[in-house]
Parts: sequence; C-alpha cells; structure tokens
Amino acid sequence: MIGERVAGLLQDTCEECELSLVVAGSTSEDPASTQGGALFVPAGAGLTKWVSGDVYTLKATAETTNGALGFVEASVPPDGGPAAHVHFGPEEAFYLISGELEFLDGGRSFTASSDDFVFVPRGTLHRFTNKGLHTAKLLFLFNPAGVEASFSEGGDDPEPGVTPPPWDMARFAQLQEVMDRLNVDTHFIPETD
Repeated sequence: MIGERVAGLLQDTCEECELSLVVAGSTSEDPASTQGGALFVPAGAGLTKWVSGDVYTLKATAETTNGALGFVEASVPPDGGPAAHVHFGPEEAFYLISGELEFLDGGRSFTASSDDFVFVPRGTLHRFTNKGLHTAKLLFLFNPAGVEASFSEGGDDPEPGVTPPPWDMARFAQLQEVMDRLNVDTHFIPETD
C-alpha cells in the first residue's frame, strides 16, 4: 500500500523515529483510502458573530478540524479591526479578498490590499485597521485552532439591519476574560500614540 511505502521511505531517513501516518477523519491508515472525511462549509454557512465592530463568520473550528486550524471569513468596515494583540500559541495568516487594511507588525505598519497575503508568527504584536472608505473582506486562519472559540463565546450576536458597534478597550477586556477562561494564549496590548 501507499502508506506502507511512504512509511518505509521515511523510516529509511530516521531509523529511530516512530511513524504514525493517519489521515484526519479516516479510520484507515492508507492515505489513498476512499473513505470520506472532508469538511465542507457551503457559501453563507458558519456561525456569524460581531467582534470589534467587524463581522466574523467561523468556517472551520477546533471541533471541526480536530484542532488543526481555525478559519474565519471577515468583513471589516471603515475604522474597524481588533485592538493590538499577541497570540503566544497559534500563528495567524490573512488573505485580503477586497479593500485595504493597515497592519501593525511589531513596531512597524504596512498596508495590505486585495490579493495580498500576510503571515503573523506567534509572539508578534499585530492588528489590522480599515483606514479606507469601503468595507474590506478577508479570510484568516489560526494554526493550531482555538482562538476562534473566543469569537463564538465572546462575540456579539448579529442583529439584522443593525451596524455592528465598534469596541472600546473595556469591551476587549471582556473578550480577554473569555480567552483566559478558554485558555487561549492571546493578550490585548493597548497602543500608545
């Protein structure tokens, strides 16, 4: 089988390694197994929450990916975006679908536009802010998953026909309490002007 050949090749490069090759969601150790296990989230599906005045739709969570990643679709209105923060556990990646966002990266800032990709390693102070006139759309993911659980528990429930209100640092402190309770190793850092 293919799995045995891959294991054999890897074993040849590391005689002392123990190897377990299992496809997530599969009960077979054969990576060519025809058993299904894909996560499919149709357009418009997923839990939607308001976070920091933005609209976040959770497409994949720790529960649906066996902890592998969290995946979020976001709409960020002008002046929207989270407070500066640091993730000490996961890394985060962003892909801008439309619009522009100013990103804080430690002590520097840069502007990302449509089709730009941004990777933020764990331990990096960061945030994004929509400085434009139109709503920005982006996708972001956490690896490993977990931070997105704080959005589902600490975010606001959307109200049809209402614009999400921006958050102040007191509201971010409430989200921090949720993160602490969930053992999400993320901390908000107030910026000084």
